[in-house]
This record gives sequence, structure tokens and C-alpha cells, in this order.
Amino acid sequence: MKKLNNKIVFITGGLSGIGYACATAVAEMGAKVVIADLASDKVDEIMNTIQISSPESIFVACNVSNASELSHAIDTVVEKFGSLDIALNNAGIGGEPNKTGDMTAEQWLKVININLNGVFYSMKYELLQMQKQRKGVIVNMASILGKVGFSGSGHYVAAKHGVIGLTKVAAMEYASDGIRINAICPGFIQTPLLSKAGISDHTEVLAQIVNLHPMKRLGKAEEIAQAFIFLASDDSSFVTGTALDVDGGYLTQ
Repeated sequence: MKKLNNKIVFITGGLSGIGYACATAVAEMGAKVVIADLASDKVDEIMNTIQISSPESIFVACNVSNASELSHAIDTVVEKFGSLDIALNNAGIGGEPNKTGDMTAEQWLKVININLNGVFYSMKYELLQMQKQRKGVIVNMASILGKVGFSGSGHYVAAKHGVIGLTKVAAMEYASDGIRINAICPGFIQTPLLSKAGISDHTEVLAQIVNLHPMKRLGKAEEIAQAFIFLASDDSSFVTGTALDVDGGYLTQ
């Protein structure tokens, strides 16, 4: 029996990076996957790959910064499958780097609306469904920068700190409803998000980032997916309200 056999798993931001690695991993574990992400010309190609392991998996176009679109996405999951077992709130952006005093309101709000508000909207509608079921698992994708600062990234750091705080509060509120809620705090992972930030294209900057990790390498999206499987499965049945570091030792320093 596969560990997540027939579980209904909802993943935001599942078309690339960590989200895609998590989607393919849980599909291989027997789950039926619903990916919620912005519309893309790569949807068919990506879903075809996931459907090799999980033929019933579907895609729902969704902007997580829009509450009504999240509500519709969860309604779609329930209409299609009848329940929602596991949710991974993963959608996020890096944002334009800037010092706090120089950051524009637009730069700030763009990151907060996706990385923090998007997690709140997702959790709101996931929790309403899971309460009806009296069971469920939610995993929020936070970051090591939800625990420490990083110059030039005040918007991202604030959002990820907020995600961890929201995770802890909700875990307390819904534990008696049979719902477990945890977060994952990845270190720097080799994903398109890193490329968009310009880090992957600058050898010197990349080397500095790598050296911040005692293991002297970046993480892999597949390694974060394994942490997600642990938190999503009964292997972590007594774990709730935690923010699990998967960071190559970054936060030990």
C-alpha cells in the first residue's frame, strides 16, 4: 500500500520548483493531486507527467492573492473528489530586493499579497472544508527567512515570519478538530525562484549563498518534497504547529 494512496492533495504553486517536486512525489505515493496555479502554456505538459502516476489529477487556474479564486478552487476539489485530505500552501514569489526605506508600496504589497495573504486565503477555505470532515493536514511553505533576517528582503522575510506565526496559531485552534498544521522552512533551494532573483546567474553571489550553508551546497526541490511527505502522512501523526527546518544547517549558525 502506497503511503498516500487515494489521498486528495491540493497544492498551490505546483507547476514549478518545490511545488512541482511535491506534486510528482505525492502522485507517486498514490495521491490524487489538484494543482492550483496561474494559467500557463506548460499546464498540459506538466499535468501529463503527473497523470502518469495519478491519472485523476487535475489543474485549477488560480491566483492565490484573490480570495474568491481560492474559494472556487477548494469548491472544485470537493466537487471533483468529495473531500480534501492534504493541502500544501506553496505559491510564492521572491520580490524585488530593496532596503526597507527605499521599498515602494507596490514592491511590498506584491510579495505580502501572494506570500502571506495567499497562505491565509488558502488556509481559510481549506479549514472550512476540513472542519466538516473532522480531519485533514495542512502544510505551509515558509522559509529559513521566516526565522532570521536577510538584507534587502524585508517584504519576503516579513511574509514568511507571518506564515510561521499563522501556522502556529491555526495549529492550536484546530488540533481538536483532527486537523494538523505545520510549516516547512527550506534553505536556499535550486529552483526557478532562485534564478528569477538573479542568484543562479552570478557565480560569485551563488558561491556566497552556498557558503552560508554548513553542508556547502544548495538544497534540492526533491529533498523538500520528502519533508512534505513526512508531514502529510501518518508518520507525523503527533506533529502539529512546528516549522521544520530543511536547510543544510543554515540556521545552526
